[in-house]
Amino acid sequence: MSVTDPITGFPSSPPKLYAYAIANDPKAATLMTLFQLLLVAIIQGLTEFLPVSSSGHLILLPTLTGGPDQGLAIDVAVHVGTLLAVVLYFRSEVAEATIGLGRLLRGKMDTPGARLAALLILATLPVLVAGLVIKLLGIDEMLRSVAVIGWTMLLFGIVLYWADHTGRSDRDTGDWDVKGAVWMGLAQAMALIPGTSRSGITITAARKLGYDRASAATLSMLMSIPTILASGALLSLDVIGQADAQLARDASIAAGFAFVAALAALVLMMRLLRSVNFTPYVIYRILLGAALLVYAYS
Repeated sequence: MSVTDPITGFPSSPPKLYAYAIANDPKAATLMTLFQLLLVAIIQGLTEFLPVSSSGHLILLPTLTGGPDQGLAIDVAVHVGTLLAVVLYFRSEVAEATIGLGRLLRGKMDTPGARLAALLILATLPVLVAGLVIKLLGIDEMLRSVAVIGWTMLLFGIVLYWADHTGRSDRDTGDWDVKGAVWMGLAQAMALIPGTSRSGITITAARKLGYDRASAATLSMLMSIPTILASGALLSLDVIGQADAQLARDASIAAGFAFVAALAALVLMMRLLRSVNFTPYVIYRILLGAALLVYAYS
């Protein structure tokens, strides 16, 4: 079979097109690299807070387009962009928790902010432990296959639908307690399996615990802040000393686009949750998961 389109004469698939550009046209290669960079940033921004798995989409991107892996520096940059977006959107809650953390460090948990800070720390511990175990066992690469992402997209999408339609809605963010933090924290640890979705699985846990949709999403987003901070810091350790002017420019572009995309996704989702349930995300997950399984096993 010819690798080129019979009409245009260009390669007939995205991976072949990328390779063609690299080999035949330096300017085209630069444009393709910039396109890849923007695509990574926008996908990370849009999917970080929607219950559809940002890691799953980013792992699939090089596979489906044939482009190179974005690298650790860009990973750090898009994490910074999404972190800034969630901090800006929930700035009042973040300010309250930050002030509360100061009181907590002085041994006082006598304010709502201190209590929120303590619960966020508690909810973050499971994912830190699970991440360390996965790293020590060396199974992180094994979990990054298309088949794994397909199954987790499909199965956890169904679980989200079940929790969203069977869970009560008689609790809000003010009712968050140790039990809620522990269960949501354990759920968050499961999101280290690509395709699960950190926001999706924590929202699933919150809905099953009886939190209304907006509160479930809010708690999930607040939990993302220490998690993104931890993962970004860990990635940064591997990036130190690698930076140059070109990489710094690319990272700045990626962070900026990820910030805009993440903020847009947050605003859209939180507004929609006033009148719409999580079913649209479930449908997307099931369709994408099924397509990935067909791709993986064909």
